[in-house]
Formats: sequence, C-alpha cells, structure tokens
Amino acid sequence: MTTRENQNTAEDGQPAAIAPRGVLGKLPRYAAGKPPVAIDGLRSFKLSSNENPLPPIPAVLDAIREASAINRYPDPMSTALRVELSEFLDVPAEDIVTGAGSLGALNQILATFAGQEQAQEPDEVIYAWRSFEAYPISVGLAGANSVQVPVNDDGTHNLDAMAAAVNDRTRVILLCTPNNPTGPILTTEQVEGFLAKVPSDVVVVIDEAYQEFVRATDAVDGLAIYRKYPNVMVLRTFSKAHGLANLRVGYSVSHPDLTQYLRVTATPFAVSSVAEQAAIASIRNYEQVKERVQGLVDERERVVKGLKDLGWDVPQAEGNFVWLKLGENTPEFASLAGEQALSVRAFGVEGIRVSIGESEGNSRFLALCATYPKGPGVA
Repeated sequence: MTTRENQNTAEDGQPAAIAPRGVLGKLPRYAAGKPPVAIDGLRSFKLSSNENPLPPIPAVLDAIREASAINRYPDPMSTALRVELSEFLDVPAEDIVTGAGSLGALNQILATFAGQEQAQEPDEVIYAWRSFEAYPISVGLAGANSVQVPVNDDGTHNLDAMAAAVNDRTRVILLCTPNNPTGPILTTEQVEGFLAKVPSDVVVVIDEAYQEFVRATDAVDGLAIYRKYPNVMVLRTFSKAHGLANLRVGYSVSHPDLTQYLRVTATPFAVSSVAEQAAIASIRNYEQVKERVQGLVDERERVVKGLKDLGWDVPQAEGNFVWLKLGENTPEFASLAGEQALSVRAFGVEGIRVSIGESEGNSRFLALCATYPKGPGVA
C-alpha cells in the first residue's frame, strides 16, 4: 500500500471522508422562493421570488431569438454592454464591471476586498439584518466574518449602530436600498451622514437591485454618491425591472482605483453573449421598460393601500414587494397562502415577503389578509 493510499484510508478499511471547508457548517443555505402548489379551481401565482411577472419587452425577445455564435465564448469584458451602460448611466465604461446578476457582481467585490479567513482576526463585513438572504453566505464563502446589525422596528437600516460596529477589521459595508425583504429606502442625507463616519479605506457597497421601482423623492442615488466618494461601489441588475432574471446579468460601478483590482477576480465569461445582447436591447428600449415598471409600482401602491385599509402596519415599500411583520404567525400565514395557490416567502418567525405579481394574485393575497384573524394585531 502506498503512502497516498495510507493517508486516504480509514482504520476500518473504508475510504476516508473528504471534508469541506469548516465555514460551510456555519453558513445558512440559500432558500429560493418556492413555486405555488396547484389547487383545483384556482390559478396559481408565485409571489415568493421578487420576479418580474411580465416577460421582457419584445425587442429583448427578438434579440434572444437572433442570438448566434453560441458555440463561442462571450466577451469576458462585456465590452458592448459596458459601452451601452456608459452612455445610459453617464459613467465611464471602465468604471463598470459586469457579473452574473448583482449577486455575481457582489461575490466579485467580496473576493477582492474581504476574506482573510486564516488570519488571527478575520476581515469583517457589516450589513443590516434582516437583509438580502445571500449576504451571509457570500461573506462566509469569501472567508470573512459577518457583522449583522438588526434593522429598526420599521425595517430601516440602523445606520448609527452600523457605524458604531466599524473597527480596524472592517473591510466592506453593504447597504441594501430598498432593503430586501423589509422594503424601506435609504435617503441621500442618511447615506452621506453615514459615509462621514466611515473610514475612507472601507468599501461601501450600495446595493440597488430594485432601484427602478423607487418613487421616494429623497431616496439615495447610488451613482451620485459614487461620483463623490471613491470608496463607494454601486450594484445594479437586469433581473428585476428588466425581467431578465434567468439570464443572470448585473454589474457594479466604482472608480478605477477599485475596478483595477475587481477585474482580476471577476469571473470570466460570467455574462453570456445572449444575456449581453438582451440587456443592450432592454436599455435601448428603456421607455417601454419604464412603462411596465410603472404598472408594477401602481400595483404595489394598490396592495399597500389595501393592506393599510385593512389595518395592517406595512413598512415603507419601495421595491416590487411588501413585508408583513408576522412574527410567530409567519409559518401559519405562509401555509394559508399556499392553500390559496399563492407562494409567498416566509422568513422563519420574522415575517412574510410578498412579491408584486399579476393583479389577480395580488387581489387574492389582499383577500387572505382581510380574513386572517391574527393580521393587523401582530403587524
């Protein structure tokens, strides 16, 4: 028996178990929104994943159908898309780095700026909690420690507590606006006040996955902040407003002092040529996208008004979803929704996030809220 075989065989003669990185035992599993259960006589609606219920605009579907050279690798720099975005956003193309959705772009940022897992004092990443469910997974896989700062009772970021959590191990801070799943935005005044308390060598990521749905006039504009602060990075995506969730195309925007490092860790070929051409077509026909988004915003406002008329206490809703702070009644409500052929996203015993979907599904959700006996009293 060779030395190699000796090392890989347990005392009982069976192959030795292969162990993953220790951090995997500490990380939550990502729980994607489940599809609705079919109920006889009812049309099913998936309101659990913050997806756009509408297909992409016609020009995008045409671009997908016309895509060719699938046998070739895509441009790893997504040059055509970055040039298009440069004109659309009025930022230099070299400040844009694409990724597989905004989550892919975020993973590239964390891989670049945080993750001294083996250090005596590991890097830290600060973010509000509850916020985007993938944050703790991405931070842990990068090799850094999560510092979760509880949101306020109204679902807003506690920026004072987040600033107080900064120390010499802090490498990245994540600001999700509108916050997923609770819904509120951060204002320009709040973010600039926060940045004044954060060291300039800490990367601050403004995650704006739902930016197109925001109607609050005082909401922060990540791009305006990035132009003023060299340590700010902005995340955006084509998954939500543009309806391209399946194609996985997002991007970050930051100054060249940051992108020079980010391009080293960017996943090659993360954005396919099909996704790139679809995104370009969507940008070039953005007025049609805006029209569809406004229809969803109108539905969101109808749902929020309906909930408030029923006595529910709903946090500020600026994304394509609403949040019900149901506490221990969360599992029960999710089960009742399922009996109505509605899938909603339950978060433990904290609350329910309900995506804005088709009008019929939204109305059925309101009808459930009208009959739920424990509703307004626990919100």
